[in-house]
Amino acid sequence: MKRNYILAALCLCGKLYAQTTDSTNNRLEQVEIKAYFNKQPLLKLTSSAAVLSQQRLQSQQSPTFVSVMNTVPGLRMEERSPGSYRLALRGSMLRSPFGVRNVKIYLDDFPLTDAGGNTYLNLIDPYTIDQINVLKGPDGSIYGANAGGVISLYSKGYNTLTEPEVNLQLTGGSYGLFQQQLNAILPLNQTQQLAINQSWTRSDGYRQHSALNKKNIQLNYNWQYAKHSELKFTGFYTDLGYQTPGGLTAAQMDDDRRQSRPKAGPNPGAAEQKAAIYDKTFFGGLSNQTNISSKLTLFANVFGSSNQIKNPFITNYEKRDEKNLGTRLYLSYVDRVSKNVKYELQFGLEAQKGWYDIDNYDNNQGNIGNPQAKDKLENSQQSFFARTQLAWLERLQVELSVGLNENKIAYQQRYPVAQADKAHINFGNTWMPRAAVSYLATATLALRASISKGFSAPTIAEVRSSDNVINNNLKPETGTNHEFGVRWHLWNRRIIFDASAYSYQMNDAIIRQVRETGAEYFQNAGKIDQKGIEAAILTYLMTPKSSGLIRSLQVGSNFSLNNYAFKNYKVGEKDYSGNKLTAVPKTVWVNTLNALFPYQIRLDLLSNLTAAIPLDDANTVYAKRYHLLQGKISWSKAIGQGYQLNFFVGADNLLNQKYSLGNDINAFGGRYFNPAPLRNYYGGMSFHF
Repeated sequence: MKRNYILAALCLCGKLYAQTTDSTNNRLEQVEIKAYFNKQPLLKLTSSAAVLSQQRLQSQQSPTFVSVMNTVPGLRMEERSPGSYRLALRGSMLRSPFGVRNVKIYLDDFPLTDAGGNTYLNLIDPYTIDQINVLKGPDGSIYGANAGGVISLYSKGYNTLTEPEVNLQLTGGSYGLFQQQLNAILPLNQTQQLAINQSWTRSDGYRQHSALNKKNIQLNYNWQYAKHSELKFTGFYTDLGYQTPGGLTAAQMDDDRRQSRPKAGPNPGAAEQKAAIYDKTFFGGLSNQTNISSKLTLFANVFGSSNQIKNPFITNYEKRDEKNLGTRLYLSYVDRVSKNVKYELQFGLEAQKGWYDIDNYDNNQGNIGNPQAKDKLENSQQSFFARTQLAWLERLQVELSVGLNENKIAYQQRYPVAQADKAHINFGNTWMPRAAVSYLATATLALRASISKGFSAPTIAEVRSSDNVINNNLKPETGTNHEFGVRWHLWNRRIIFDASAYSYQMNDAIIRQVRETGAEYFQNAGKIDQKGIEAAILTYLMTPKSSGLIRSLQVGSNFSLNNYAFKNYKVGEKDYSGNKLTAVPKTVWVNTLNALFPYQIRLDLLSNLTAAIPLDDANTVYAKRYHLLQGKISWSKAIGQGYQLNFFVGADNLLNQKYSLGNDINAFGGRYFNPAPLRNYYGGMSFHF
């Protein structure tokens, strides 16, 4: 293990900001982040945040977000098998056996998180994304129900171009990986632009019965139809299918880590039951922004989605028909009290309505059998919000905001006994305030502090989980977050330091449990104490130059300390109070190195050291710590005016670590582990014109 830490130290590196450089003074340019309605310098932002630039996204393997997301302190993304992702932001995977919950995610300012609280992040092709902004900590005052934070994805194609631009990329790799990606940005005239993103990804997977097949097409359109008005459209269709190999016991993993879940007692194995998820989804949104005056802006959008999901599982075959509609609108007013004092006011609404038909049948080796249960659920949620910000001399920023969140679920059983009337679950009206301040002590040193309330209602997948029972006893998670942070730019921004310390006290945490059959259910777990420290440093050791062996060199490091524990948690006779919070590593240290050599040869290295992870509430089973080392070498060559070729090769898990990236939590029968691939490789080329 000592060798692993030496290797990590050699490739010490992190990512906080986009890599743009002022060639006249060799310093990093100030990075702006779109947060709280307007773009603003990240240095002065009142929240803990991170920006993942296009260059950072391209530095890793293109089929998934996993590696690049995990470079952000406090953010953890897992992959149980190709296509099966989980994500937690300053929280645990306790609520996320699959998918994303407790984090609000937006795509081009449209909520990707649906009315039921789920986010199907695996529907998005990473190649379509130009930038990712991350706001950490609960922020329900502006963005609706969430307790972990907010992630905003921004698509390629909204940067105004005068000439068409086309990118084609082909990637192949170990275990049958093949990916084709096409991005075309087409200026239609001086006021309109269309972007088309298309991709096809397939993989046989590392384990037996873990194949992936994903087809995606996305359109982005913007029209400057008046001098101060712009219309935007984002829409995509994804046809996603991936097999689910299931969890293994430690003994099964040691015997054959590539096997799928075998037969156990009366339950057949994953391959025998053809366990998989098939998801066909349409998503679309239309937004309009009008600058009514130099001070007043009106923003409004409407969006909707339709998901057709089939999920043959060990114990049943589930079919879900999910439809969602929503809107987000606000007024923003910006003015000055005096030359030195500027203020903002925003008022708005975000509302969503979801309809969910969920049917379960016997699974006869991948074929639908007799019905088990059929339910119809409706979810409605709305959030009214108001915010004000006061800025004095560009040094002091004070923010006050509040949101009123409402969430309701109506349900009606259709089988085995049809209910005549709908039953209702009302999670009530919840006020979610936030107060924050940022102060520039010097021109390069900013201090920040905030206090905010988090709120996260049970999702549709938790109220009606895979045990086919409507659970109307679940309560929303609530809590209060206290936070302090510092950002410091040194040496003309060639060194950037960012750190924060926080304490989030959560009530009624929602915990996943598993029955003997493998079906899951959820329950509230009293109180959880979440304390953490996050730190990141970015150093530009060599700014870009046109001569020398090394043309640019950037190093840094990101570190997370998660001191999470159950504060008050009892299940029957068992008392888990004081135990470490399930599925949260105590420390995570992620490093990267980015170097540019002559002839446009680029080297990207990433090192991820993750501590042991408790996999059950009793803390009796742990996933071992691991050191994941990844590398990528790319070469770009101009082949004429406006044409460019790029070749790349890369390797994952260079140290050949035996680890599990995406463990099953509180698994029955000890089936906790989903082994990740050993050392594997990929390569490809892209063509730009």
